[in-house]
Parts: sequence; C-alpha cells; structure tokens
Amino acid sequence: MVQQCSQQRPIQNSEVYVFRKAPPFPAISPPSPITPAEDFDHTSDALGLSQPDIVVCSKKLAVIEERLARAVHVLATETTALQKLTELFASDRVARDGFTRAVDATIRSQANNSGKLVIIGIGKSGHIAKKLVATFNSLAVQAAFLHPTEALHGDLGQISRHDTLLLITFSGKTPELLTLLPHLDRSLPLILLTGHTRRETCELLRHRPDAILLPAPVHETETTSFGVAAPTTSTTTALTVGDALAIVASRELHPSLSSVFARNHPGGAIGAALWKQEEEQQQQQPRDEEVRSVMVPMSDIPPLPDNTTSSSPTSRSTSATTTTTTDPPAAHKNQTTGLDVLRAGYASPSGWLQLSPPTQQQQQQNPNDNNIHHGGGGVISPSKIRRLTTEDMARALEDLRSWLVIPRGQFIPVAADASVQRAAEWIRGLRAATATGCVYGDEAIVAVMENRECVGLLEVGRLLEVA
Repeated sequence: MVQQCSQQRPIQNSEVYVFRKAPPFPAISPPSPITPAEDFDHTSDALGLSQPDIVVCSKKLAVIEERLARAVHVLATETTALQKLTELFASDRVARDGFTRAVDATIRSQANNSGKLVIIGIGKSGHIAKKLVATFNSLAVQAAFLHPTEALHGDLGQISRHDTLLLITFSGKTPELLTLLPHLDRSLPLILLTGHTRRETCELLRHRPDAILLPAPVHETETTSFGVAAPTTSTTTALTVGDALAIVASRELHPSLSSVFARNHPGGAIGAALWKQEEEQQQQQPRDEEVRSVMVPMSDIPPLPDNTTSSSPTSRSTSATTTTTTDPPAAHKNQTTGLDVLRAGYASPSGWLQLSPPTQQQQQQNPNDNNIHHGGGGVISPSKIRRLTTEDMARALEDLRSWLVIPRGQFIPVAADASVQRAAEWIRGLRAATATGCVYGDEAIVAVMENRECVGLLEVGRLLEVA
C-alpha cells in the first residue's frame, strides 16, 4: 500500500513557466492624403484619357471661350451704340427737335376717329416696323403696317387723310421707298426714322424737305464691328427709338398708361399681373370722378347751319305801304357771318357748335391750309363765341376761322374713364413741358374718347377748374 502511494506523488521537473500580460497592438496611423498629381493620374487612368484626349478637351475649351468672347463683343457693341444714341437725344438740337415733332405728329393722328400711324419699311426695317406696330397698338396708339411694294399695287388705299406716315430706312435711300414717295399725299405728316443725323446727307429728305428727321444712327458700321454688313446694331437703334416714340406718345395720349395696356393685353402672365395690379390699386384708392361726367356730350353740340343769309345783318322798316330791307354786303352773301355764329351759339343747348367737314371746293381753294384739310370741320366753344366783337358780327366766318374755329386736329384726346384729377395733372405736365403754353391753354379742347370715338368735348380751363 505504502509502495502504491509513493508511486502516485506529483511528478517534479526543472522547467519554469512564467505568466504575464501581452503587450497592446500598435495604433494604426491614418492614410496620407493623395497628392494632386496622384489624383489626376488616377482619374485619367480611370476615365481612360490619354494625352491626345487631353489636347482635344483643351481645344474645345478654347472654342467655347472664343464663342463667348464673340457674343460679348456683339453685346458690348450694341450697348455702346445705345449709349451714344442716348447722348445724342440728350444733347443734339436736331435729334431733340425731330423727336418732339414726331410725338406731336403721332398725337395729332390719333385726335381724329379714323386717324392712325402708318409705318412703312422693307427687309429688316419692315420687320422692325411690324414690331413697332404691335407696340403702338398695345399702348392704344392706332397703327398699321404698309409694305412699300404692296402699296404700289393697291394698298395705298389704307392711308386716310388723317394719318401720319413713318418711314424706316437706315440708309435713307431705299429704292422701294424712293419709288413710293411721289405717291404719298404731301399734306400728310411724314416721319423718317433713319441712320442720318443731318438732313443734307439723306436722299429721301432731299425729295421731301418738309419731312420730320428722327435719327437712329450707329457709332460705327456693322462691317467694322462684325466684319459683315448684316443689319444688327442699326436695327437695334431703330427699334429703340421707335419704342421711345411709342411710350412717350401713348403717355401723352392716355393719363393712365398702365390701365390702357392692361385693357389691351389681358392674356398671358403679363395680362394677369397687370389686372391684379389694377384691382389692388382700385381697392386701395377711392374711385375718382371720371372725365365723362364733366364733358359736354356730342349729342348736345348742334351743327352750325350753312349759308344762313337770312341770319345776316338786316334792317327792316315796315309800314302799311312799304318795306325797306338792307341786304348784307355783297361779298358776304350766301356766307355764314359772326352774327350767325352768335345766334346759333345762343340757341345751342350747350353753347357749343360744330362745323361740317370742309367741302372739296374749300379744300381746292385752300390747298395749303392744314386746318381745312385735317380739321374735319372743327368746333366753336362758348368761350370763343363770347370773344366775338361788334365788328365781327358782319364779318364772314372764313375771315374769323383762324382764331374762332378749333380744328379737330388740335383736339387733346383723353379716355372717357380717366379720372378728372389724373387728366388735369397730365395737362399741367404737358403745359410745363411745352415751350409755348398756348397749345394746352384754357381754350384748348379736350376730346373725350371711348372706343376710338369722340363722345364729348371739354375745354382745358373747365377741366382744371373742376379737378
């Protein structure tokens, strides 16, 4: 047993085992950033770009840069042309006088029911003319386009005796316009929108020295600017001057230009925005009295009787046996006299009188009288009648016409729905801007317009009095 226990004792050896903590793993450092060169090489490899491909890309970039540089050159050139044009109209007497006369002629064409601005052009100028016609019409300035070649084949019939003509030609010597010129009525106002700044250099003006010069020049030729004579800068300047004429004339014709444009442009985003603006303004401001409420209706203005010899000054003494009659002077027989005007004005419910349009005989007898040709008869206002003197009673109306009768061509058109206050402010502005205030004096006539028809009249003095 003892021997068995001794055999089960632990086994001893000389090996030594040491147990200790394992060291920690070393920290992993972040990757270093990729250099630009490495990045380019990597991308090139990934996209499969070779050195020839890179050369092609560089050439394409150069083409794009050249393309944009040319576009910027065109924009800069036309901007410079407009800057020079602005300086011209700000300082040049000829340009300023021409623009003022062009506005006056445009406004006069609108004073008659059938008057309009007829714009004539061919080629690129014809396209500019069509665009301007659209602009004028949207601003309630009646306008129409006329092709010069078609005009010689029957379309001349669209020109009426109350119209104003606007010819567009940069060169001032367009053959089609020179051919048409002799067939245009010389009594009609003619505006020439051209690249010339002086009358003596323009061939068309040599044929029509009474025409109105409206300059739209360029600072350098298109061949110099772009290497080609294609109408570019010249059409830009012509369009710009035409737009200026449209805006200024319309603003003088209509006290509320935005209302007129909103009425004529109800469609699209522009129309929606304009109508919304009009509604907001009407909600914010109380509605003013309209011009129609203070006008004299045309139905209350009777015509002046013609050939009223019975109204001429006569003296009659009647007895049981004799009757003595003193006839008017022989020169005034069968003519209307100042006394006839006074009697007719007294009988008129409004104190106003209107004259019938001139006869063909009157036009032939007075070929140079614009009041006869473009007056459409005209009217006599109460204030004019009150100015008749005793000496005027026996004088013929034709001798008094120059100051007594106001021709329709001198009427100042105002929309019937315009407010009295706005119309009065507009007239005051015209007075301040006009060198001679007599054009818009107290005895000037306001034509109240509705749907292109004159529905009533009003003296400027009366309008300013009630405003």
